Amino acid sequence: MSWLKIKAIIDVGQIIISNIKIEVVKKNIKNLHLGVYPPTGRVRIAAPQGTSDETIRLFAVSKLGWIKRHQRSFVSQDREMARELVSGESHYFNGKRYLLQVIEQNAAAKVEVWHKKIALYVRKESTTKQRVVVLNNWYRSQLKTQIPELIAKWESILKVKLNDWGVKQMKTKWGTCNIEQKRIWLNLELAKKPLPCLEFIIVHEMIHLLERHHNENFMAYMDRYLPNWKVLKNELNKLPVSHSDWNY
Repeated sequence: MSWLKIKAIIDVGQIIISNIKIEVVKKNIKNLHLGVYPPTGRVRIAAPQGTSDETIRLFAVSKLGWIKRHQRSFVSQDREMARELVSGESHYFNGKRYLLQVIEQNAAAKVEVWHKKIALYVRKESTTKQRVVVLNNWYRSQLKTQIPELIAKWESILKVKLNDWGVKQMKTKWGTCNIEQKRIWLNLELAKKPLPCLEFIIVHEMIHLLERHHNENFMAYMDRYLPNWKVLKNELNKLPVSHSDWNY
């Protein structure tokens, strides 16, 4: 690799190297940290306060091969086809594949699970968008029955207390944690993933109440409390992700 051929544009909060956009965040940490995140392959560098732009650029250049390998793995990840919400489509719930059965009726919309089928009850004149809303509301309700027990379990284990939690559509993250408000948000897409993957994300976000940054201390907490977290992370990232029109 010729370093002279690598062009870098440094802007506030961003570096562009070989047409790869890299988010740069400077914070109160000791070392540089690099991450490539699903489902889009978003790249982020966290750097200690005072780190020069040139130091960050050289660090990014040295990791360019690693970045590209990880981005390729996300590009090659299986993706669901665009959905029309008609009978016979494959949909996922708790990591299992189901066939959708659309049942038209003159009554309130609802969703039921039968063996290997998800039954979607809708009015005959319902649009695809309306059917998406019904199915997503059902996914949200399922998560809201599963999450409280997991949070209570890990509050006891981690000796922390959340003030609030919620479920919402997110495009690039499985979850977020507002440390000051002690509140976590979880991606609606997690309803489609295996329960252990949901638990992994909950633990990850709650550990931020013990350690703000993704540093060695954070990883030590993950290793201590959820020793198989790397296996769960890999499983989560290998599962089919939503079509872009459905991505949260």
